[in-house]
Amino acid sequence: MSVEKNKAIIAQFDTACIEQNNKTALDEMVSDKVINHATPAGRPNGKESFHHFLDALHAGMSDIRVSILRQVAENDLVVTHKTISGIHSGNLFGAPPTGRELSFEAIEIIRLEDGKYAEHWVQSNMTTALGAIQGH
Repeated sequence: MSVEKNKAIIAQFDTACIEQNNKTALDEMVSDKVINHATPAGRPNGKESFHHFLDALHAGMSDIRVSILRQVAENDLVVTHKTISGIHSGNLFGAPPTGRELSFEAIEIIRLEDGKYAEHWVQSNMTTALGAIQGH
């Protein structure tokens, strides 16, 4: 697959799965054998980890938008620097709702296999952003 096609797959995932929490799209776009390197120790990995994170994100945020800031691709890897924004309208990973705009950055590395997510790494500043809007 071309690197441009791989970048398009990531953008499609961001819209369908992160913004819309479309579970059917997630199940189609993520390999049954996916390894999520961002999953905390002792937590379920694989597709279930993606469902868990996105369900928690949507429980805590509304009007979610993803903006790709920069993206680099090589062979089967795509690195994306993005912002995820929305209204902190519910409990988000233990942080009570503020009703304020929340925006955080993430840098993801995705390895694709046959056009599907096969491996996932991510670093984000979500915890820092949550603390900032709560006045910590």
